[in-house]
Amino acid sequence: MTRIVGADRALVLAVAARVLQYPDEELAASLPVLDEAVAALPAAARALLARVVGHLGSRPLIELQAQYVATFDLRRRNALYLTYHLNGDTRRRGLAIWRFGELYRSRGCEPAAGELGDFLPAVLELAAGCDAADTGVVDAIAEHLPSVIALRRSLEEDGSPYADAVRAVELALPEPTRSALDAVDRLVAEGPPVESVGLDGYAMPGTEARP
Repeated sequence: MTRIVGADRALVLAVAARVLQYPDEELAASLPVLDEAVAALPAAARALLARVVGHLGSRPLIELQAQYVATFDLRRRNALYLTYHLNGDTRRRGLAIWRFGELYRSRGCEPAAGELGDFLPAVLELAAGCDAADTGVVDAIAEHLPSVIALRRSLEEDGSPYADAVRAVELALPEPTRSALDAVDRLVAEGPPVESVGLDGYAMPGTEARP
């Protein structure tokens, strides 16, 4: 399938960033603007993101909020943290998160207060706001493409409308290599790696809280 690049890529990432955030009053108020943005996208991404925006506009906010928590906060395999899928609760995840933090700092900003630097919606928003010549953030997301694909597959298994948003993100990233697809298969079969030593600051194994 044709990949999405340039200004269309930035718009796809911006819309996906917004719809993958926790639904709130601000999101509800922005739905008409999101509709307009989606209408300007290439057909493949337009169809995917239109379904997500349509879903968000068709349910009471309190229902959307409960659905979001059940989907992302209570299911580890649906974690929206890019480094979690490949690193799990291991010490090497700290370095991976730090690298994402450097992406923000090198562009004159910081991750939102209380949020880890690898939070997918925030990283997508950062990428969408970069100049076309600055591909560093998109490249960092692409390095975690197995995580993105594994997340989308998990959401599809759950029948979640959010799967379409993640699929749209995939279209805005490079075509996956064979090794990336093999990594997805391993993630799906084995899950993230686990380490029980030196994990202060991470969710405890066996819980279904946000990593």
